Amino acid sequence: MDFSIPQDLQDYLDELDRFIEKEIQPLQDRDDNNRFFDHRREHARTDWDNNGLPRPEWEALLAEARQKADKAGHLRFAWPKEYGGQGGSNLWMAVIREHLAAKGLGLFNDLQTEHSIVGNNPFIVMFKEFATPEQFKRYGDDIQNGRLRTAFGLTEPNHGSDATFMETTGTPQERDGKKGWLIQGEKMWTSGMHHANYIMTFARTSGKDGEARGITCFIVPADAPGVKIEEYLWTFNMPTDHPRVSLTDVWIPEDSYWGEIGHGLAIGQSFVHQNRIRQAASSLGAAVFCINESVAYARQRKPFGKPLSNNQAIQFPLVELHTQAQMLRLLIRETAVAMDEMPHKQVEREISDRVSMCNYIGNRLCCDAADRAMQVHGGLGYSRHKPFEHIYRHHRRYRITEGSEEIQIRKVGAYLFGYAGPRKEQFTELYGPAKLS
Repeated sequence: MDFSIPQDLQDYLDELDRFIEKEIQPLQDRDDNNRFFDHRREHARTDWDNNGLPRPEWEALLAEARQKADKAGHLRFAWPKEYGGQGGSNLWMAVIREHLAAKGLGLFNDLQTEHSIVGNNPFIVMFKEFATPEQFKRYGDDIQNGRLRTAFGLTEPNHGSDATFMETTGTPQERDGKKGWLIQGEKMWTSGMHHANYIMTFARTSGKDGEARGITCFIVPADAPGVKIEEYLWTFNMPTDHPRVSLTDVWIPEDSYWGEIGHGLAIGQSFVHQNRIRQAASSLGAAVFCINESVAYARQRKPFGKPLSNNQAIQFPLVELHTQAQMLRLLIRETAVAMDEMPHKQVEREISDRVSMCNYIGNRLCCDAADRAMQVHGGLGYSRHKPFEHIYRHHRRYRITEGSEEIQIRKVGAYLFGYAGPRKEQFTELYGPAKLS
């Protein structure tokens, strides 16, 4: 088995590096744009007097970088070819995301905003896999041209990780002789609402609490009467674009949904699997950056007349992290290849546990590496003049979002013990039916 990076992929990484040097780095260096990446970064990015939202000039800079990347053919690399992309595989995206994150902070790839010159847009594949022909006709052009900007309304105030206990409801209702749905409920962490013109709103339309079936994904206009941003939730790493949103007597036409009525959670799973494998690769890259920076500093720093790296107390923790990074890289790439070799919807049934392994281990590794980098760098590492505190504060969120690490470990356990996944039928025959608590 050949574990080396294919030459055409390496050529593309080199092309990205040249593009960054020629187009993106000069943009970052222009005027005082580096304030968004140096020790002033959190203040420069955050409009503290406007609900803690991103400052307009920060988002304008990101948009300018994306425009350059789109013009060069990089931004839509992972999009399906029929949507104007290059059909980039999960393997290529994993390698690219690690490569960019390992460079540290920069305009080329700012993970806090999910911004990158090689964009990660899971909505595109979701739409391709789940939209009906009628839905494609209605929304396809707007999605491809950026006019349909969606927020993701799955999590609720009283129900975070378990989406099957969903209090938001969709009830059939006619208005003025037209069939439609009445949406009632509340959503948390509805990221991007300050720019979104639609909310992908998951709501129960049938069934009972705890059942996966019976939940539908509606497309609700963000400016529909009854949609209200209640508050923006300030976070460990600012700025925020994560509000709590209420939907009170919101009426939408009958065909305002994606996929099939009652099967909306499959769309949610599509979203998280793509994000989890790519986030794992980004966390790996950020961890590698922290490790490499710590090794270089330990070789240069000479307390008591000798390099800091002479001390095994410095070496051993970094060796452990380096070893974990090497092993994780193989798991991520092997899992990405497996995802590429099966239909998109089959991932949940066959290898969802491996995606979860990559994600929770990757996010934990990144936090550990950032913490160790702060320790190795001492007082300077604790300061904002080094990027480690920013990396830690940002990546700490991923041990909770996209499914907490406990939920992902539970998923691995369900597959391992045959409560779900490929072993379920075999283990049921051997040990009888059971339900994971």
